[in-house]
Amino acid sequence: MRCVLVSKSLDLRGYLGPEFVHAADRIEIVSHPHDGPAMDVRLAVAWHPPDDAFEHYPNLQAVCSIGAGVDNILACPSLRPDVDVIRVVDPAQAQMMSGFVAWHVIGHQRRFATYQAQQREQRWKRLGLDVRRAQDVPVGILGFGEIGRRVATDLASLGFPVMAWSRTAKPAPHGIRAFDGAAGLDAMLGQTEILVNLLPLTPETRGILNRRTFGRMYRGGYLIQVGRGEHLVEADLLAALENGQLSGAALDVFSTEPLAPRHPFWCHPRILVTPHEACEVSVAAIGTTFRATVEAIRAGQRPPLTIDRTRGY
Repeated sequence: MRCVLVSKSLDLRGYLGPEFVHAADRIEIVSHPHDGPAMDVRLAVAWHPPDDAFEHYPNLQAVCSIGAGVDNILACPSLRPDVDVIRVVDPAQAQMMSGFVAWHVIGHQRRFATYQAQQREQRWKRLGLDVRRAQDVPVGILGFGEIGRRVATDLASLGFPVMAWSRTAKPAPHGIRAFDGAAGLDAMLGQTEILVNLLPLTPETRGILNRRTFGRMYRGGYLIQVGRGEHLVEADLLAALENGQLSGAALDVFSTEPLAPRHPFWCHPRILVTPHEACEVSVAAIGTTFRATVEAIRAGQRPPLTIDRTRGY
């Protein structure tokens, strides 16, 4: 059995080579385009595959992503409907994301941007009673999967009122209010000051961070965007900042990366840009998922962590 490495943007063999060694006795690793017999290729590891990549492998059974997100694979035109797509779940990634989000949430609550401005002006002024308690700053989270649950739980432990929204109903840990469906989204947004986006990218979630969403939030709210760049309608964010509906935004992902040199986000006084650095999936977690997928295929079973293609996650 062979596994083909497919990416137009990343050297997967160089990136994951040590992890492949642990499965060398069970599967042969080849690179795309594969010059040898294609019939034996039953597994692929992919990241932003070329449009025609998967049509070369008629017996392909599964494609492993190297991240939690799989939208770049699902968007590939040559991916057949019968091929399983596998994501990576990494507790360390959830921890990294949670710390990143908490940094921004506390920064808004404690008005750290004001202190940064005062430092540039060499002005010593304490905000004192103008700083609110965590209990007075409600946070709404879009997306309640593995990472969303960790973020919600950690923020709640810091004293923030936390709400979380998902497409379908999910049980929530103590101290977290769960919402679902279209009505639930409106209900949560109406009680939200800080909005954290952790959604997967699907046709339903594309453009979800728009004028209507911002308009439902508390006036003077704050956006933390760590989902996918395509979730955000950029013009609507700029308008919401201009009219005061939002007081600021932290953006880590963008529809085009790297962010263009002349993009207005770079110099906007109320936007903090980071270069898609909120968290990373560990190579070890990718390797664990890869080996579990190999074993499942060899045993004639469906691989664990296979996504629901109809949902996109």
